[in-house]
Amino acid sequence: MAAPLHRELMLDRMLAADRAYDGRFITGVLSTGIYCLPSCRARKPKPENVVFHFSPVQARHAGLRPCLRCKPDDFYAGVHSDEARVDALAALMARSPAAVRNVAELARAADVSPSKVHDLFRVHLHTTPVEWLTRQRVRHAQHLLLTTSPSVAKIAFEVGFESLSAFGKQFRRMSALTPQAYRRLPQAGAIHLNLPQGYPTTAILRDLGRDPSSLTERVEGQVYAAALRLPSGPIAVQVEFSPGTARCTPIFPAKPLSLDWAQLHGTLVKRLGLHTDPSRFETHLASTPDLASLLDGGRGLRMPLVADHFDGLLWSVVGQQVKFSFACTLRRRITERTGEPLPGGLFAPPTADAVAALNEADLVGMGLTRARAGYLLNAARLVAQGRLSLPALAAGTATRAERSLLALSGLGPWSANYVMMRVFGFQDCVPLGDTALATALQEFFGLHARPDRDQTTTLMARFSPHRSLATFHLWRYVQTHQETFHDHHPSVDPCVPGSTLPAAASG
Repeated sequence: MAAPLHRELMLDRMLAADRAYDGRFITGVLSTGIYCLPSCRARKPKPENVVFHFSPVQARHAGLRPCLRCKPDDFYAGVHSDEARVDALAALMARSPAAVRNVAELARAADVSPSKVHDLFRVHLHTTPVEWLTRQRVRHAQHLLLTTSPSVAKIAFEVGFESLSAFGKQFRRMSALTPQAYRRLPQAGAIHLNLPQGYPTTAILRDLGRDPSSLTERVEGQVYAAALRLPSGPIAVQVEFSPGTARCTPIFPAKPLSLDWAQLHGTLVKRLGLHTDPSRFETHLASTPDLASLLDGGRGLRMPLVADHFDGLLWSVVGQQVKFSFACTLRRRITERTGEPLPGGLFAPPTADAVAALNEADLVGMGLTRARAGYLLNAARLVAQGRLSLPALAAGTATRAERSLLALSGLGPWSANYVMMRVFGFQDCVPLGDTALATALQEFFGLHARPDRDQTTTLMARFSPHRSLATFHLWRYVQTHQETFHDHHPSVDPCVPGSTLPAAASG
């Protein structure tokens, strides 16, 4: 149940510029005569000058006018002008990656100030303009390397890099391969990903093998095997870790189609947590004395993404308010029924079509509650019918993804943010309501009780714009502390800090 909207709470959320409260109340500013969304980034008014309303109509009847910065009337009308600006920039870069060379040109293209551009990218894409520009250029270069014949140098300048050395450095950082090695992928027979210095192989393998009985993937020593879905069909791969390298070899089929290699490479980069660089997050924590200890034993930690979009959505439904072990059991039952068996004993993850073909009784018989079975069937049918495009949400803005996921029956803030951070890879999400996260925050900050949702929001704001990775570190923190407790109390399950543990805490 939502917290009551008393004045103190609304003042607190207004001062925190909390987007989660957009649509729940309007901030009226008597000294300026305007009304704003809670998330407005304009200078915050003095509390004595603030009145609250619950719709733009009420605010206008009180003689106030809409803020020109946060545009509350557009928000309530479903018009998202800032998202449209970001979409237009993405379309521009897709047409011509060299058209925009820096933040100033990006601001001119969007017809906003440079500071507004930084706000747009932080809120809607969870990244910086410079990082986004670099990533767009590298993606375009990847496409050209596999589909055209010009030299690497020519491609580097064509996509907007100003030097070949800068191109090589950024390409290796984002691809874990050199441009030359990427171009040879279809003929190589295997992908040799270069692991960055300090890559936490043990922690990554532990996360990849979090369900020891999984039907879709398994870990044995330093080897990870997984069944994945590519556009041309399912594939089974094996990843062998050695110092500095992860060698990825297709098992079935042994020779994938040429264009499958790009998709396979991209999937593995995300699955091994190589899609992001944790250095900025670690610098932020290291410079903040009371946060720095969260890095103890966890430097270099990265968050592996769920390889299949629909599989991640399935996780978010079956993992609600249950122990992680039971969520794994439910997923295995669904996979065994609807997944596709491959040679070697692995199953390709269930498709939306296969799950949509089930009925409520089928899922209840597997152990889902009737309500949760209905939620999963509804989501599967929307995806199967093409009315919900998970890849489009992953490639678009975080705000649109969150809004679309929250519109699904049975998906609340926990489920939506789980999908956004663990499946789509957005970097500034908080799975509100997560038991393990609340327990970790209580222990880490020495609180007397677990924080509620509003307190969790306030505490996690200190980690912004890296709250997704901070959540992953806090899960590791509480898991480590619970295992230490378990060593002295072996009858206690270390995977259950406190009471029930949502699947996201380990998934």
